[in-house]
Amino acid sequence: MAKLRVQYACQECGATQVKWMGRCPSCGGWNTLQEEAAAEDSPARGQALPVEAPAAVSLDEVAEAPVPRFTTGLAEVDRVLGGGLVPGSLVLLGGDPGVGKSTLVLQACAGLAASGRKVLYASGEESVQQVHLRARRLGVLSPGIRLVAETQWEKVAACASAEACGVLVVDSIQTLFSSDLPASPGTVSQVRECAVRLMALAKSRNLPVFLIGHVTKDGSLAGPRVLEHLVDAVLTLEGDADHSFRMLRASKNRFGNTRELGLFEMREQGLAQVSNPSEYLLRQRGLAQPGACAMASLEGSRPLLVEVQALVTASHEGAARRSSAGVDPWRLNLLYAVLEKRCGIPLHQQDVFVSVAGGFRLQEPAADLALAAAVSSSLRDQALPRQWIVFGEVGLGGEVRPVKQTGLRLKEAARFGFKHAVVPWAEGREAEEWKGLGIAAHPVKELGEALAALWQAG
Repeated sequence: MAKLRVQYACQECGATQVKWMGRCPSCGGWNTLQEEAAAEDSPARGQALPVEAPAAVSLDEVAEAPVPRFTTGLAEVDRVLGGGLVPGSLVLLGGDPGVGKSTLVLQACAGLAASGRKVLYASGEESVQQVHLRARRLGVLSPGIRLVAETQWEKVAACASAEACGVLVVDSIQTLFSSDLPASPGTVSQVRECAVRLMALAKSRNLPVFLIGHVTKDGSLAGPRVLEHLVDAVLTLEGDADHSFRMLRASKNRFGNTRELGLFEMREQGLAQVSNPSEYLLRQRGLAQPGACAMASLEGSRPLLVEVQALVTASHEGAARRSSAGVDPWRLNLLYAVLEKRCGIPLHQQDVFVSVAGGFRLQEPAADLALAAAVSSSLRDQALPRQWIVFGEVGLGGEVRPVKQTGLRLKEAARFGFKHAVVPWAEGREAEEWKGLGIAAHPVKELGEALAALWQAG
């Protein structure tokens, strides 16, 4: 029997140390080292064993094969997955507690069961009665969904084999453990080992597997980084507790584009798909007011119209306050500096608060121009023209840089009644394509030029 020893594993990066330290020397995380038991290396470990060399093939001689997919019954989930669920894929879904991860997966299970696939839902956090109550509330009771409340890996694998399931769901990976390891459930070694075994199960049986994962207090997926490297797709369900809006993003996808976005609205009956997101995000847009600016964002292949809002007030404290919701604060600080340095707009003694209406979160740099316009509008206490839309990236020199798919953004804006748009400068064929879209494009090269065009129009 192998001799046991004690080691300390980092819960962030998975690095092991022989003694406890306040800070992990590998990733720099504080108080992340946790004690666990590990088997001593056997004398044979590290010795080279004779193996048969595998046959290698030339890259240009590999036969192309289409990637089969099947729908989950939720078009928004299929969009983020790249067109549907791939057999043999390992998909990790994370998100804040209560955001709707289990609800979303259970609704997807119902869609898979409706298409004739048997689903095994292994719950490690809830009993089968609790899962049944949620399914009844969602209206997704289906004989094709089999439930088991189990946390031991060996029993889950045996049940998946006995049920001959077509899809496996593990809720959650942090509760799963293997009896072969002396460590507790949720530790780095257990999460890593169970993930490796799930990957082997998925690939050997061509079985798609959904893993639900916890997140840390900073919003990143809990567990070792090797967990994200092992899986084929990493999905994150985002949402503000004060809003019903939910966003499904992919930070990794071996079978599709990571820029696609799935949109949902949390209701009493579960997550409802938002088929027309621009209308949803603009439906509460009121009359023209200072600090509000509409912009056209692009998430994957989908244009979205959102409203950004800014409030600028005189600071009565020593240092001006900066606060934001739905926008990268570091990016905003750059915009404040550009507005003050390149456009002469004094913000050093002003408190600035920025948010995106509806709980949406902007990630692309095309929001720069609209954010700058909203801040300038609030400082002047002058509303921007209501039928104008703004988008473009702003550089540190105050230049307005082009963004992709300008024509697609303009087409979406025209569909919702916008008549004018401030856009980055373009020449030749691209500018010609903007004509006939039903909206007047006003190309600009610098931030000051863009703001001047808006004030002249107002």
